[in-house]
Amino acid sequence: MGRKTQVAIVAIVVLLLGGAVAAYAYDGAQKDTIADGVTVAGVDLSGMNSEEATQALTNQVLAPQRKPVTVTFRKQKFRLPAKQLKIRANVQQAVDQALEESRSGSLPTRVFREITGGEVQATVPVKVSYSQKAVNQFVKKVADGIVQEPVDASVAAGPDSLSVVKSKNGYKLRDNLLTEQLNKLLDSGQGTRTLVAKVNVTKPSVTTAEVAEKYPTYLTLDRSTYTLTLWKNLNKVKSYTVAVGQQGLETPAGTYSIQDKQVDPVWTVPNSAWAGDMAGEVVPGGTAENPLKARWMGIFDGAGIHGTDDTGSLGSAASHGCVRMSIPDVIDLYDRVDVGTPIYIG
Repeated sequence: MGRKTQVAIVAIVVLLLGGAVAAYAYDGAQKDTIADGVTVAGVDLSGMNSEEATQALTNQVLAPQRKPVTVTFRKQKFRLPAKQLKIRANVQQAVDQALEESRSGSLPTRVFREITGGEVQATVPVKVSYSQKAVNQFVKKVADGIVQEPVDASVAAGPDSLSVVKSKNGYKLRDNLLTEQLNKLLDSGQGTRTLVAKVNVTKPSVTTAEVAEKYPTYLTLDRSTYTLTLWKNLNKVKSYTVAVGQQGLETPAGTYSIQDKQVDPVWTVPNSAWAGDMAGEVVPGGTAENPLKARWMGIFDGAGIHGTDDTGSLGSAASHGCVRMSIPDVIDLYDRVDVGTPIYIG
């Protein structure tokens, strides 16, 4: 081997060694820099050092998580402060992993990639932790705050009127769905911090269309005009002149129902001062001594509707609490009502 050849070989070795040293030094200088193409939780950290990457993740991942979550339903708002959620994120661990991903490959591979502007295709997640108990308690608060029970259609009765109170749908929070939405929001840390609550509609047991079926027969009593009115399917059918309780023994006001029906009822005389010597006696039905003539329809606590032969008392407050009717009228009414028929006395 000639002198010139030896010199050439030495020169080449020196150049190679120099290049290796330079490459090693260059690679070492990049060890604390995140490679291009590395993202953490969707945040591009290319070219950042550990401190810069930590700050960027804190601003873009943790900062939004520190805002409250709001759930709305119509005009209602429910607020869940971030403090209650006790949100934590492994930001530093994610940054360390991003740096580790940046060092993937051999030294020549890294140097070549860095010199030529290549990228590391690496996506690193940030694990966010929070109190599931706080989420569950908040969902229950929302559920309790917006629940509305359905309203059955009903009848609003007056002394001489009937009107239908319309049914209303209720609603109940779709609590499982809201829990899923909150978890998804908190896991990702992305998206709006305001959610709209979704509900399931609950139907009433009695709709407006069905209310007439529920009340095929109804009675109303106007004590001021001594008028008992029969209603069928919420329509006025017939009115009767009656007698009601005298002062001190008034026919009880309120909504009741026909509790029992009897033909030629037995009269058990109340133990009241007005009964005199007959108090407590039992008078057979259908007898002259029995003032409960022909028919009986019990209402409440000994008070009821019955026939009377004292037709002169009709149209006045004359009874001891019962509703008196003429015998033809009480027989007519008796056949038109069933046990359970409601009666409003006003």
